[in-house]
Amino acid sequence: MTPVLFSTLPLSKAMLANLKTLDYTAMTPIQQHSLPEILKGNDLIAQAKTGSGKTAAFGIGLLHRLDVTEFTTQALVICPTRELSDQVCNELRRLARAIPNTKITALCGGKPMGGQLASLECAPHIVVGTPGRLLKHLTKGSLRLNHLKTLVLDEADRMLDMGFIDDIKTIIERVPKQRQTLLFSATYPDEIKHISASVQNQPIDVRVESRHEDSDIEQVFFEVEPENRIDALLKLLGQAQPESCIIFCNRKQQCNDVARELNARGIAAKALHGDLDQKDRDRVFSQFCNQSCNILIATDVAARGLDIKDLPMVINFELSHDAEVHVHRIGRTGRAGARGHAYSLFQASEMPKVIAIENECQQSLSFKQASDIKADKDYRVKPEKITLEINGGRKDKLRAGDILGALTAAKQIAGSDIGKIDRFERLSYVAVNSSKAALALDLLNNDKIKGRIFKARRVK
Repeated sequence: MTPVLFSTLPLSKAMLANLKTLDYTAMTPIQQHSLPEILKGNDLIAQAKTGSGKTAAFGIGLLHRLDVTEFTTQALVICPTRELSDQVCNELRRLARAIPNTKITALCGGKPMGGQLASLECAPHIVVGTPGRLLKHLTKGSLRLNHLKTLVLDEADRMLDMGFIDDIKTIIERVPKQRQTLLFSATYPDEIKHISASVQNQPIDVRVESRHEDSDIEQVFFEVEPENRIDALLKLLGQAQPESCIIFCNRKQQCNDVARELNARGIAAKALHGDLDQKDRDRVFSQFCNQSCNILIATDVAARGLDIKDLPMVINFELSHDAEVHVHRIGRTGRAGARGHAYSLFQASEMPKVIAIENECQQSLSFKQASDIKADKDYRVKPEKITLEINGGRKDKLRAGDILGALTAAKQIAGSDIGKIDRFERLSYVAVNSSKAALALDLLNNDKIKGRIFKARRVK
């Protein structure tokens, strides 16, 4: 397909200039097929894989219709998880740089109601949230949607899987009937068709190939005995020596057990699952993304909705019970044209699952024995950076530039020594090269940022 440029769309000069600064020049297939229809105001039902650019597709569309002089909530994006909500919020804020004074608020469970209530006192232009928390605010009257122009259901199939259908229907009953409704889904089961028929008006149907090309991801399945899974895992890590890797487990306790085993062997690994509170999940995910932690052991909370770039490898410590979930797991790697590797451990009794996965992937899979894994050395990759936690965030008006400036002002630390900076409501995380971590910590704890002292500590 010949690339189509964003400049061919009827967007404002400011939006096009901002897209250029974000290095958004040519549209992805989902953007190419959906954005012209969204900009026309049509309802849309779209199928596209994770990482296809769908957030920018609906984000540009809803921002195009926004009137920032009107202090009402004009767009609502419903997401299945807090992680996806945060990812969508961050992308919308980047896209909204072209539109001054745009207020975007996230309303998700697991976070205090007080801060959200305060944020809603002056109606945000765009709200992104999870069904349960959105419904709670609607019931309290703190969220008003009577001026809504655009409704987005993101990863609708995942919301069905999680049992949110009744909450979603209740939310939709409270929004204007005259609106644009955009529905995005990675898969297209009959239930999605039924939802579309009940909430959309003659939607344009957009299908984009949802599977990776065979060449994108190398899949290999290793048959193991249950008691040998950890040994096989360690050999895979030793053989591949990945800079970063996600290991998927089916249970929360299993994540904790695997993380404990790896850490005992000196491997920087963290567990991510639903039993962690939001602050801990933010911290773990920041450490993984900023290269302070090489290995993330996760339940399927990480299979979708987490913005992980340049992930070279995924390992299924156990096979998912659902073949579609397996596809989403391995879809974390092999993105944006990069080569990815997905290795799965299974036992002989799980062959029906393997066959279901092969049918879902529509390709022949490679099978080996655990004894075929050749590892002549232990996993030796060490984190490049250390994460520092600062007790200030977005609510404190603390910007990434403020943190960077505080660390580099004395010219003892170069900008190249500073890695990813993540800001949350009341906390921020900054990655610093290991050799500069002690100095950075001293600077943060003894110098003021924006006229204030913010305490910092090293995250272990």
